[in-house]
Amino acid sequence: MLYSAVIEYALNLCLYYKGIIFMKVLVPIKRVVDYNVKVRAKSDESGVDLANVKMAINPFCEIAVEEAVRLQEEGKASEVIAVSIGTEASQEQLRTALALGADKAILVQTEVEVEPLGVAKLLKAVVEKENPDLIILGKQAIDDDANQTGQMLAALLNYPQGTFASEIELKDGGIEVTREVDGGLQTVSLSLPAIVTTDLRLNEPRYASLPNIMKAKKKPLDVITTEDLNVDVMPRLNTLKVSPPPERASGVIVETVDELVDKLKNEAKVIT
Repeated sequence: MLYSAVIEYALNLCLYYKGIIFMKVLVPIKRVVDYNVKVRAKSDESGVDLANVKMAINPFCEIAVEEAVRLQEEGKASEVIAVSIGTEASQEQLRTALALGADKAILVQTEVEVEPLGVAKLLKAVVEKENPDLIILGKQAIDDDANQTGQMLAALLNYPQGTFASEIELKDGGIEVTREVDGGLQTVSLSLPAIVTTDLRLNEPRYASLPNIMKAKKKPLDVITTEDLNVDVMPRLNTLKVSPPPERASGVIVETVDELVDKLKNEAKVIT
């Protein structure tokens, strides 16, 4: 009996070092305006009007949650932790992540609009506290489109990174990431712990079922502050003005190809 227990422990330990099971996955998510909502600027142009606006998990972050949950369902991860940085309202998105399959959530609560570098510093502190084997996050948020946090976090932690991932595969104690690049696809092999940022084609996120939404209410959600992590997140940038893009001019219907060519040449001046 004791011999069997020792064999099982040794096997689990070997599998752990190969990154097959018992792997902890951290998934940072961001609260953003729902992508179906038409964004409006405030009348004084001081920012985006969020009054009575539907908020949601950033779509790329939702893909990251889905990928982490799939790894757990395949027996390749033992725990999925969702983390968000923002106001108390961000608990709503964390509960959604829990309903999608995350085991635990952490809110780093702050009233400051944290910039990508500040987010990366806070996530670094969370990583040092939780010691995850893999960090999966969206490549960018649809509100600021910065596409910076994952790369900055990798630099701060000195972790290998695979950005714009369209496919992830765990193998030989590491992770193989297929990246979407300008010239097509690139595959990189990373040792763990590592950072992966998700692209749209990585997966299709599931919908949270009603039973899972109810279960999510009982899952742990820890709230900490930026002061608890001893990280300075004061903004380095000032927003001067937020205004909508100019109205697009209406099109012109032409009767013949010759008329079209004439307008492209003499009015639009896009051909010679």
